[in-house]
Amino acid sequence: MEAAVTGLRGGSDGRAGVLAVTVLTSLDESALSSTGVSKTLGDQVGALASRASDAGAEGVICSVHEIADAKRAAPRLLAVTPGIRPRGAGAQDQKRIATPETAIASGADYIVVGRAITGAEDVEAAAKMMAISAGFNP
Repeated sequence: MEAAVTGLRGGSDGRAGVLAVTVLTSLDESALSSTGVSKTLGDQVGALASRASDAGAEGVICSVHEIADAKRAAPRLLAVTPGIRPRGAGAQDQKRIATPETAIASGADYIVVGRAITGAEDVEAAAKMMAISAGFNP
């Protein structure tokens, strides 16, 4: 991470930053444990957020469910949250998902919406619905 931050500072026009991935939203507590990590999801996200902050990253990518852990460990970092779905949508391969409303209320600085839009029959309508759900008026 430090090398990425250093490299970016050397050639960036200031419009880019390094985001560090913490724990994938496709993992739950059991799956994390099976990788040999003995910490809880929250503790692992906090530890990785702290390391990202120490390395100079701009933010972390974490589940909505661990935003508080990330921000407690590294308050200056942005929280970017994947696994965002509209209310009632299936989780698919994700274990830790949330709605846009929950993500914003939990302190997400940015939300990542993928399949809920790209897999929709009407992509434009899906994007507008997600924006409205997040509190924006497109």
